[in-house]
Amino acid sequence: MYDPVIAVENKSSPIPDCVTWNSTGICPKIHPASSPANERGGSSCPDYFRWIHEDLRHWRKTGITERMVSEARRTAHFRLTILGGKMYVERFREAYQSRVLFTLWGFAQLMRRYGGKLPDLELMFDCDDLPVVGAEQYGVGPPPLFRYSANNSTLDIVFPDWTFWGWAEINIKPWSRFLKEIKEGMEMLKWEDRVPYAYWKGNPRVYRQRYLLLKCNLTLQNDWNARVYTIDWKKEARRGFMQSNLAKQCTHRYMIYVEGQAWSVSEKYILACNSPTLLIQSRWHDFFTRGLVPQRHYWPVRDSQMCKSIKFAVEWGNNHTAKAKEIGEAGSHFAHEALRMENVYDYMFHLLSEYAKLFKYKPKIPPGATELCSEALACHAHGKWREFMDESMEKFPSDSPPCMMPPPFDLGALARAKMEAVDEVEAWEDEYLRKKDNVLH
Repeated sequence: MYDPVIAVENKSSPIPDCVTWNSTGICPKIHPASSPANERGGSSCPDYFRWIHEDLRHWRKTGITERMVSEARRTAHFRLTILGGKMYVERFREAYQSRVLFTLWGFAQLMRRYGGKLPDLELMFDCDDLPVVGAEQYGVGPPPLFRYSANNSTLDIVFPDWTFWGWAEINIKPWSRFLKEIKEGMEMLKWEDRVPYAYWKGNPRVYRQRYLLLKCNLTLQNDWNARVYTIDWKKEARRGFMQSNLAKQCTHRYMIYVEGQAWSVSEKYILACNSPTLLIQSRWHDFFTRGLVPQRHYWPVRDSQMCKSIKFAVEWGNNHTAKAKEIGEAGSHFAHEALRMENVYDYMFHLLSEYAKLFKYKPKIPPGATELCSEALACHAHGKWREFMDESMEKFPSDSPPCMMPPPFDLGALARAKMEAVDEVEAWEDEYLRKKDNVLH
């Protein structure tokens, strides 16, 4: 029987072997790389990896039992099982657009990168926006449910979202390709030459906070230093996405981030722009946002007086250009370096490895599961879906080990430092508004 091998010595750029897959339905065997570790081996992971310890803390005493995992099935879209170096998926229901497809694609690429190094486990994954595992519902042993975002009152385990491998329906390219394109765009327009206002463009229909942001736009009565635009994705699709290329939207000195129904995938694209991110007070977090520090990676904006906060932020930045530029560069460096795909895969690897250590039972292949590999997904895909898969496919197994997992945070000290940075900005803002009121009266 044909048994294709993905070998690190192969100098070509392999694509899914659909000829073999279509005739046999057998996933290729992935041989782990055996080359000596390169210079990346032994490097320390970014700080946000520390949150893995906190996200799994709820199962440290009890471990993870089969009953707990089964309970997580209630809202899950699929079950992923890793056993003996192979991945299997059991699908329960479809999610919005291609979330399930590209999330599974991400898992398949993790297997191509670190095949043979992933531990046996099974997990339930919910691809919807809103977390469902409330902390108050469970005393001990909550269901371990994976998803893209959570908040401080939920226990859902956060995991990289599908857009790192592309969002075909709205032509958002795989993250690695996007980073290359936005870097070219940033070099063409220096920060000092950008429009000296705050910019946001998006769909306001998904959450009330976005509707409120529209009121911060320029009017005959007020200039809040914001330039806000709406987008209709259906119209954009008919126009060929000519006005929605994210890599070409770094034209303003300041970029606004506002959440949607839950967290928004837009945050990483906004951070990458090399302009200070004005982050409107958020309720949700994904796997990396807790690693962002106010005044270092972004400028905090009050949601209770959004327009006034944005106006102050822009005036402050235009009067403190060196510091504003420094914040923009730090946020952009975080997106380009701490969030490069090598680190995304390493986060996935470490999260799954730590999760598997908590297991109290031996997983088995579910009766309704099928083996998961790149061919099982890509060979049925067409158009942008197939294009993005080919682009984001891991070509070879990694020839270096994952980065080294850092120890847990002192969460109290971290929270205090962040709060002090936010309080300082709010004090500056309050003083600015008092002076402005005194001038008017």
